[in-house]
Amino acid sequence: MGMKYFADKVIWITGASSGLGAELALQLAKEKARLILSARNETALQAVQQQCLSYTTHCVVLPADLVKDPLAPLTSEALRAYGHIDILINNAGVTQRSLAVDTTPEVDRRLMEINFFAPVSLTKHLLPHFRERQSGHVIVVSSMAGLMGFPLRTAYSAAKHALHGYFETLQVEHTIPGLHITIVSPGRVNTPISLHALTGTGSLHNQMDKGQQNGIPVEVCAARILTAIERKKRHVIIARNEKLLWWLRKFIPPLYYSIARKAGLKH
Repeated sequence: MGMKYFADKVIWITGASSGLGAELALQLAKEKARLILSARNETALQAVQQQCLSYTTHCVVLPADLVKDPLAPLTSEALRAYGHIDILINNAGVTQRSLAVDTTPEVDRRLMEINFFAPVSLTKHLLPHFRERQSGHVIVVSSMAGLMGFPLRTAYSAAKHALHGYFETLQVEHTIPGLHITIVSPGRVNTPISLHALTGTGSLHNQMDKGQQNGIPVEVCAARILTAIERKKRHVIIARNEKLLWWLRKFIPPLYYSIARKAGLKH
């Protein structure tokens, strides 16, 4: 990765208070980017900001609940921080750990709101700005669950599939010179995402899944995302076993269904 690519670029990261978002912020701070960090947890955000300020002189926090807060004024506030935005990293997301039959419609909707509607809305609010500047880069952190189904994640997988469909179509249809869109499909990454996963009733799963613990180190995943951004890739898959499962789905579907069911339902 060219050390200077991100220097002085204004980068807005959502879901920046922990896990992958926090790690992306830290790695970008080391590259001297100018950061805007958003998440619901202001205290955790400020802790990440303090870490980032050891490496860059520009890092502001913009706490927000992307489901409840109006996103047009939030976008205006983000633009005011430095006068423009070069890169938007739509990283905020919540996963799921419940069977379809046990999941309330409210939880299905919540998962769609945070994982699909929030990134779509933020991106749409920034498109006129990118058109005016004739440049910009939108990153959406999707999931391998956006490429194939996996047990206990019906609404999460649906939201990530929708995300993939929306942003792939945007890649095809947009007419803004200099605008790039990168879809990231990670497999399991070693982050606390499963602790915050929603159960069927909307309560927190509050367990660190074994698969998550053995996932790709968060530093490795973040570095690969930054490389994909710099190379302006349209889609990048960052996965281990999930990639194999994805290939099976394409070429030996019965085996995919059998393995995914066994692996996914094994608690």
